Amino acid sequence: MTLGDPRGIGPEITAQALALPLDADIIVIGAEEHLTAIPAQQRIVVGSFPGGNRPGGEREWAIRAGKIAGHAVETAVRMALAHEVDAIVTAPAEKHALHLAGFPYPGHTEWLAHLAGDVDVAMMLAAGAFRVVLVTTHVPFRDVPALLTTDRIIRTGRVTIKALKEWWGIAAPRLAICALNPHAGEQGLFGDEEGRVLRPAALALEAAGPFPADTVFVRAIRGEFDVVLAPYHDVGMTAIKVAAFGKGVNITLGLPFPRTSPDHGTAFDIAGTGKADPSSMREALEMAVRLAGK
Repeated sequence: MTLGDPRGIGPEITAQALALPLDADIIVIGAEEHLTAIPAQQRIVVGSFPGGNRPGGEREWAIRAGKIAGHAVETAVRMALAHEVDAIVTAPAEKHALHLAGFPYPGHTEWLAHLAGDVDVAMMLAAGAFRVVLVTTHVPFRDVPALLTTDRIIRTGRVTIKALKEWWGIAAPRLAICALNPHAGEQGLFGDEEGRVLRPAALALEAAGPFPADTVFVRAIRGEFDVVLAPYHDVGMTAIKVAAFGKGVNITLGLPFPRTSPDHGTAFDIAGTGKADPSSMREALEMAVRLAGK
């Protein structure tokens, strides 16, 4: 488990998530000051981050935090690739701080894919049997139409199908594809991506759709599909968080090891106040243990 940005709620929700019994040996990686309060079989220090004054100003403090969070993730991945651990759980990190510290990735998903050998990955959000996979992740919305190619959807779908079979034991996964445009384009009136890009991908994957965003997630929640492929970040994230905020888990599919994380960010505004809810971190931890068992 990596503690994420030491300025955020990662250390405290990790400590709370580990307070209950768990059938797993835990290694925690983070700043020295936070490790002593966390129950674990092993602790790995990747830096120091004392509280109080912030020498050098906010920028230098952010760089220091980013280095700690970044080195923790890289250490965890090295251990996973060396089969020293069976799964990784990552607490939230701030992307801006990571960038300042020299880790120039849009998010954990893309970063882990690179560290694992530039493998094809997919970002899944799961809350029980409701699962959403993002076809495009941390990119500006204006770039989505160009990035949303038939090939990209097919590659994402294949990574998803493999994971559902091997990690969830679903013999014949039922996929649905969420449309990009309102009303699934209304037969080209509001855009042609559904017919030109999404439908060929659906046929290749034997998936249903594309269906409008305002109905496909409801159908998935009711059990009609095992997963929905969402065309861009916010449409998929909004669906999962409205349905199950605090219970969702972020899972990186396609890696040679399971990686999970909670469904929220660093929450700097409540760090250290005792208000942080560890439920999603606990769900992420339990999911990692289940997937590692597969």
